[in-house]
Amino acid sequence: MIKNIIFDFGDIFINLDKEATAKALAQLGITEISEETLMICQQYEMGLLSTTSFIDFFETKFQVPSEKLITAWNTILLDFPAHRLKFIQELAKNANYNLFLLSNTNELHISWIQENWGMHLYNTFKNCFGYFYLSHEMKMRKPNAIIYEYILKEHSLVPLETLFIDDTKENTDAAKLLGIQTWNLIPGQDDIIHLFNQKQFSN
Repeated sequence: MIKNIIFDFGDIFINLDKEATAKALAQLGITEISEETLMICQQYEMGLLSTTSFIDFFETKFQVPSEKLITAWNTILLDFPAHRLKFIQELAKNANYNLFLLSNTNELHISWIQENWGMHLYNTFKNCFGYFYLSHEMKMRKPNAIIYEYILKEHSLVPLETLFIDDTKENTDAAKLLGIQTWNLIPGQDDIIHLFNQKQFSN
């Protein structure tokens, strides 16, 4: 019986264009992402690098002005459909489950969301969850096992009573290894509002 639901953020609630940032960076002359650049991005996502240092890296290595980098970096972020907000609000109101958000994200993306949505909508969404975990604040990221282990231990969750929903199979596979039930939601094929069509809720 599911008692706890852990939700990803991107492509679960807010829509993403995962190719957009690479395309935007290519227009700025960054056509290949090296291991070094990938490591910088992951460090930034884990909060191990400040926004200033992240921007400085691109300015120094690629001569990309900060304003253009920030614009390119945020092109991945699209709209937040109203029906998904309504869904999570109703789920929170019913109070049948412990609700968590667990997102690999970074300060620039969250700042864009707060500005684009407005703080009222952002806080309305955030307050639907009992616990709101962002990778750059936690200093860890999915799919590393430690991030799931932390939440299980911190909240005394039983893995079999916990459902984790993410659009990235690597992330759900990692959670599954710890005994957590999972739903690898495929954007464009399904929607979070169909959550209760999943086999975990068929009893």
